[in-house]
Amino acid sequence: MALYSYRAINDQGKPSKGIQDAANVVDLELRLKRAGLDLIDAKEDSGKAGSRRSKIKRPELITFFFNLDQLTRAGVPLLESLADLRDTMNDMRFREIIANLVEAIEGGQKLSQSMEQHPEAFDKIFISLVHAGEESGRLHEVFLHITESLKWQDEMSSHTKTIMIYPVFVGTVVIAITFFLMIYLVPQLVGFIKGTGQELPVQTRVLLATSAFFVDYWYMLIALPIVLPIVARLTINSSPEMQFRFDNLKLNLWVIGPILRKIILARFANTFAIMYGSGISILACIANSRDVVNNRAIAKGLDDVTHEIESGKNLTQSFQRTGLFPPLVIRMLKVGEATGSLDKALLNVSYFYDRDVKDSIKKVQVMIEPTMTIILGALLGWVMLSVLSPIYDIIGKVQF
Repeated sequence: MALYSYRAINDQGKPSKGIQDAANVVDLELRLKRAGLDLIDAKEDSGKAGSRRSKIKRPELITFFFNLDQLTRAGVPLLESLADLRDTMNDMRFREIIANLVEAIEGGQKLSQSMEQHPEAFDKIFISLVHAGEESGRLHEVFLHITESLKWQDEMSSHTKTIMIYPVFVGTVVIAITFFLMIYLVPQLVGFIKGTGQELPVQTRVLLATSAFFVDYWYMLIALPIVLPIVARLTINSSPEMQFRFDNLKLNLWVIGPILRKIILARFANTFAIMYGSGISILACIANSRDVVNNRAIAKGLDDVTHEIESGKNLTQSFQRTGLFPPLVIRMLKVGEATGSLDKALLNVSYFYDRDVKDSIKKVQVMIEPTMTIILGALLGWVMLSVLSPIYDIIGKVQF
C-alpha cells in the first residue's frame, strides 16, 4: 500500500485534510467513504509522511475504549461496536483509523493485529493487553482496564503540569517586575540619587550597576531563556549517555525530583498491574512498561530487574536490589507475590504513590507562594533601601 495526502469533505460540508494508506485512489475513496468523508483530491505522499502523523489525543482514546467496554459488555458484537464508533467519533483522523480497523477485521485479522498498523493511536501496551484479552476471552475486561488506566494517566499528567505551571507563572511575574524596576524605574531615579552629591552606599552602587546592565544588555537577558533551553536540548540529545545523565538529574532535583520519581513509578506500577492481571507474563510486563516510564534511568533499573529475574531471583528480590522502591513498597510486592495477588499489590503501590504525589504537590504549592512573596519583597526592599540611603545620609548631616 501507498500513503496518500488527501483533501475531503464530510456530510456537513466541513473540509478535512489527512494522510491515509490505500492500494490506490479508488481504494482511498472507499476507505474515506466508510469514515463518512467524500474525497476531493489526493496525491501519493513520500515515505516521510508517516513520521508526521501526530498522536491521537488521550481524551479520544478514553472515549473509544469506554464505548467499546460498554458496547461489548452489553453483548454487541465487536465489529458492530467499531462500526458505531466509526460513525460517531468527532476526530476525523480517528474515524479513519477505526474505519481501517473495521476493514482489517472484516478481512480476517484480529483486533490486536489491526491495531498494530496504527502506532499513532495504539501503543504496544494497548496491543499486548488486547491480545491477552482475545486469548483469554475477557476482552471487555481489558477494555475496562485500559479505560481506567487512561483516565488515571490523564489525572497524573494533570498533576505533573500543576507542578510546573504554577512556579513558571509566578517566576515570570517576578522576572517581569524585575525588568520593570531595572529598565524603567531605577533609571528615572539615577539623576536624583547622583544629584545628592553624597558618596553612594555599596547597595546603591550595586543597584545602579545592575540597572545599567539591564538597560545596555536587555536583549541578551531576553534571549537567554530562549537560547539556553535550545543549547541544553542539543547537548542532551548529542549522545545516549547525556540523555541518561539528564534523566537521572531530573530524578534528583530538589523538591521536583522526588515527586517526578513517584509519578513515574506510580505509572509503571499501574501499567504493570493491569498487564499482569490480564494474563501477560512478568518479563513481558516489564519490557512493555519500559516505554511508559519515559525515563532512561528508571528504564535501566527495569532492565536490571529483568536480568535479576532471568538469573533466578524472584520479583521482590529483583526490585529490592535496584533501589528503585522504598521498603514499604517492597513489602507490598512481597506479600502480593506470596499470596498470588501481585496485580492487587501493584495497584496498592500505584495508589500509595498517587496519594503521596497529591500530598507533595499541595505542599510544594504552599511553599511556593510565601517563597515568591519573600523574593519579591526582598527585591523591592533592596531598591527602596538603595534609593533612600543617600537621602537618609543627607538628613543625618543636617545641623539643627
